Amino acid sequence: MPGERVEFASNGTKAQGYLATPASGSGPALIVIQEWWGLVAHIKAVADRFASAGFVALAPDLYGGETARQPDEAGRLMMALDIERALHDLDGAVRYLLARPGVTPERVGVVGFCMGGQLALAAGCESASVAAVVDFYGVHPNVTLDFRTLRAPVLGLFGERDAFVTPDVAHALERALGEAGAAVDFHIYPDAEHAFFNDTRTDVYHPEAALDAWTKTIDFLHENLA
Repeated sequence: MPGERVEFASNGTKAQGYLATPASGSGPALIVIQEWWGLVAHIKAVADRFASAGFVALAPDLYGGETARQPDEAGRLMMALDIERALHDLDGAVRYLLARPGVTPERVGVVGFCMGGQLALAAGCESASVAAVVDFYGVHPNVTLDFRTLRAPVLGLFGERDAFVTPDVAHALERALGEAGAAVDFHIYPDAEHAFFNDTRTDVYHPEAALDAWTKTIDFLHENLA
């Protein structure tokens, strides 16, 4: 069923997001973090899809209602994002989900796409409540990561033809996580580009890679949040 707009506390103020719940009303908690376009219909549909798979999924609105249609506009919004405030919003989203009745257990997974993939890693470094991180081709030049504080395992999903997060960059990230003691499972899909999971973008969508990445994500989340 379709989700709903919700408000939650964040650093003394209020933030908003899109909440999708399973038909049963209960399940593991999951934060879904937007691409650089903002909280657009695609991300809401992804949250709905996670809800259909049994997760209580919340997609925080990190741009405060703004969205982009063109890459230049999306890049401007991404670079203007206050990273500290965004991390407060993500922490508030975690607390909001874990306080909801029907959320089991007292742990949360975080899945992020593009800009959101980098923020998912940051959320894992910031919060001890994060028990699983899924990074879909994460990139944001202003997000600093300290993997010494990361307690959650990481699933990384990347495209071989990604011009933003190249295979070399993905391999370097995998090494850095491993050297910090994190449990990592990275996959680089042949012929897949950046944003290969976004089925609203026919120029880059890769159905086979997207399906395999979805299956791996669901299995990974169930394994670590069960």
